[in-house]
Amino acid sequence: MGTPRISLDNPKLLYQLSDDDFQAVLLEGVSRTFALTIPQLPAQLYRAVANAYLLCRIVDTIEDEVSLTAGQKHHFCSEFIEVVKTGENSEPFAVELSPLLSSQTIAAEHALIHVLPRVIQITHTFDAEQVAALTGCVKTMAEGMPIFQAQNLHNGLATLADMDRYCYYVAGCVGEMLTRLFCHYSPDIARHREAMLKLSVSFGQGLQMTNILKDIWDDAGRGVCWLPQDIFTETGFDLKTLNPGTDSALFRKGLEHLVGIAHGHLRNALEYTLLIPAHETGMRNFCLWAIGMAVLTLCKIKQNLNFNHSDQVKITRNSVKATIVATKALGRSNMLLKLLFNLASRGLATPDWSYPMPSSKS
Repeated sequence: MGTPRISLDNPKLLYQLSDDDFQAVLLEGVSRTFALTIPQLPAQLYRAVANAYLLCRIVDTIEDEVSLTAGQKHHFCSEFIEVVKTGENSEPFAVELSPLLSSQTIAAEHALIHVLPRVIQITHTFDAEQVAALTGCVKTMAEGMPIFQAQNLHNGLATLADMDRYCYYVAGCVGEMLTRLFCHYSPDIARHREAMLKLSVSFGQGLQMTNILKDIWDDAGRGVCWLPQDIFTETGFDLKTLNPGTDSALFRKGLEHLVGIAHGHLRNALEYTLLIPAHETGMRNFCLWAIGMAVLTLCKIKQNLNFNHSDQVKITRNSVKATIVATKALGRSNMLLKLLFNLASRGLATPDWSYPMPSSKS
């Protein structure tokens, strides 16, 4: 069944949809990638994971809103944690936040904030363990992200460890939440709970680092840099001088190092996925499609280290289709999936650490 075609310019129409269609339309508006991958999950997981992504996107919307002061962001993040936890006061929260959003926030996010009470209503249709998993993730994200938003991000983060922590708050904690939901869904998966929780942080970091590297210049246009200064200091490049016209072998050397680190995290992501039983093809596809697209993006970055716009390292629709076809065909075989990963990532360096890696929460 396809996603209904409803204009997000009139969010009131969304209330006419079933819960599943309502979430599908919102997902399509805020993330085509997750609108593609989340429906691969079993129905019992789809509803909760789709809702979880929308909750996380609300936190992102608050943090990215240029019209809000640091104090306002802290206020709304704190209030949102309570809204998600209790299911109460979602209407006044949306009424207070919605008119503060600027034109720089996309229409789909305006719509998401407008219909936030329905999103929260769906959250509290889940059982206690699912609600606890979603609430824990939102709490970690909403408390952690403001720490970095309050910093001067023009010249990058100070260290790779800071980048690890940032990636944990925006993506690693999402991996932990997904693992809790997966283990709740399947006793077979729950047998690997501890290993998966460790790997899930790395999984999240691999995807987030790939996005950071791809979006270097888009972020720079907003006066933001998420790259770690220490990695580039080692090569002799000063991130304070970074601009879209940068043509420096020293910068490219640091960038290549980060590509290798991200590649290492994606290798952990594959190990995570292989702990999911082979017969859970939907869950494996959910993970593998994200991993495959990230690996191909890293390869494009590695081949174009002098890129100066994200479009130059964006993978094609044919690459996305090829990822889907290949993983569907080989998704039940751990051996063939490892072979496919190695073929897709050939040419990418790998860092000199292996699982278990340093904690992203330290």
